[in-house]
Amino acid sequence: MDNYLGTFSPSFFSARHKQGFTLIELMVSIAVVAILSAIALPSMNTFLVNMRVDNEISQIHRLVLTARNSAINMEQNVILCPLIGNVCTAGQWDNELSVFIDINNNGSFEAGVDTLLKVKSEISDGDQLIYAGRSNLTFSPTGRITANANASFNYCPKDYDDMSRSVSISLSGRPYQSSDTDNDGKDEDREDNEISC
Repeated sequence: MDNYLGTFSPSFFSARHKQGFTLIELMVSIAVVAILSAIALPSMNTFLVNMRVDNEISQIHRLVLTARNSAINMEQNVILCPLIGNVCTAGQWDNELSVFIDINNNGSFEAGVDTLLKVKSEISDGDQLIYAGRSNLTFSPTGRITANANASFNYCPKDYDDMSRSVSISLSGRPYQSSDTDNDGKDEDREDNEISC
């Protein structure tokens, strides 16, 4: 070990300890980091919004599946809706959503009578969840929806309308997530209509 260290002069060790960044090197490094950040931040923001939308759409899809499967398995009407004071309220789909078994078939949740199955927290502040004009989505024991037409949830992120997505529910009760079928960067529903907010 001593022989190995003896091959280096004392000036070699003192020169190594004096090395460091100069002020110019530090300023150039900061400038490079700032330029790279300016390029990457818009893409990062879009990525985060896309992740948020995907997460919300997946949760809504799972919530619809839970309601439909519970209706079939329990042989009861199951309701998905925003409960405000135990009553399903139209136009409040941005709020907390609940899935419950409507044992007495009165269309509202009664503690001690009806069974609460699942609750989804409210959506991100500023985003919108649109469910056209209805106060609830009801599944019959056959798994079909009780509405006379297909249903659809449109999720609209604030300031990013082009990234809107939806979950469509057919009369048979099956949910379908929207997708970008024509590769234009915007999702389309099952009828090839772009998701609009």
